[in-house]
Amino acid sequence: MSDKIEDLKRYIEAARSRYYQLVLLVGPAATGKTLALLQLSNEAGYSYINLNLILSQKLLEYPGRVRPLRLPRIVEAIIDTAGDTVLLDNIEILFEPALQQDPLRLLQHISRTRIIVAAWSGKFEGRTLIYAEPGHPEYRKYSEVDALVCQI
Repeated sequence: MSDKIEDLKRYIEAARSRYYQLVLLVGPAATGKTLALLQLSNEAGYSYINLNLILSQKLLEYPGRVRPLRLPRIVEAIIDTAGDTVLLDNIEILFEPALQQDPLRLLQHISRTRIIVAAWSGKFEGRTLIYAEPGHPEYRKYSEVDALVCQI
């Protein structure tokens, strides 16, 4: 695991000079993404955020029809107080079809002003980033991803 932490630290340094300061920690479920982010948080002092937990609580304050409109600002407010490097875990809520979001574009947007390291449960094959399986309501497939991808 310490090799993966060192890899992540190198990716974070490389992200500092990019337009989108986004690092995606990509791997299937139960491969150690959370453990890696928690260890990195402890070692480097970066803020760790369980996005599903906090965002779901904040979204309850709004009626369902306005949640898609409010979500980007709510996510920004959540990370605004977290420092210049933020570790986001459990981002699955961003893929909820009812919220009508493009998760990668949202992560890119918030990574303009700070480094975001996000755990992405899925695959990176060639130059294609995948979330879920074809036919699944949350399925997403991105080609030519403008982010640094660290596979676990």
